[in-house]
Amino acid sequence: MRVTGDGTTGGIPARSDGGPYPLHGSAAGSARRQPETAPVAPGGAEPAPEQVGYRGPTACAAAGITYRQLDYWARTGLVEPTVRAAYGSGTQRLYSFRDVVVLKIVKRFLDTGVALQNIRTAVQHLRDRGFSDLERMTLMSDGATVYECTSPDQVVSLLQGGQGVFGIAVGVVWRDVENALSQLHGERVDTGETVIGHNPTDELAARRNRVG
Repeated sequence: MRVTGDGTTGGIPARSDGGPYPLHGSAAGSARRQPETAPVAPGGAEPAPEQVGYRGPTACAAAGITYRQLDYWARTGLVEPTVRAAYGSGTQRLYSFRDVVVLKIVKRFLDTGVALQNIRTAVQHLRDRGFSDLERMTLMSDGATVYECTSPDQVVSLLQGGQGVFGIAVGVVWRDVENALSQLHGERVDTGETVIGHNPTDELAARRNRVG
């Protein structure tokens, strides 16, 4: 699937190996994702990664963006906090670990000149994919189109075809954010307690264990 700058669909023919996939423009019009629910850990246990949210300044520090960018993206619906939105005065947004990863990816896309409409589609795509999918995903773009690649061969295919100018390895961004947040403060979703230096260690593995 593919999205182009004018919102139309098209692109490279379907490949027999299942990729790479141009991201489809219709994803941008899909319903907004509901806030993530957080299972409660046993009393006294270390909170699981998805039980910890991050306030705006912390999300900015980990994603490498300004608070003005964060606020604008939330107000325009580009990247909204999925743990807690700000309702009126006195409330603060709370971002999940995945939210912060998406924030960092959005910044990289903007820095390289990808069209905002295509970034919105990529954000929705990242929201809809499972955690295990993100681990092996690379997003490639030529500025007009964003492609999803899930193998080195697909990346090479795009580069050889002149369709991939730059790429973002989502797993690498994931680990960068993980390292940054391990040195910052989080907040327990269930109690509001401040968590100092919480390391969101391998959320992918944690979710796999629960599924298993």
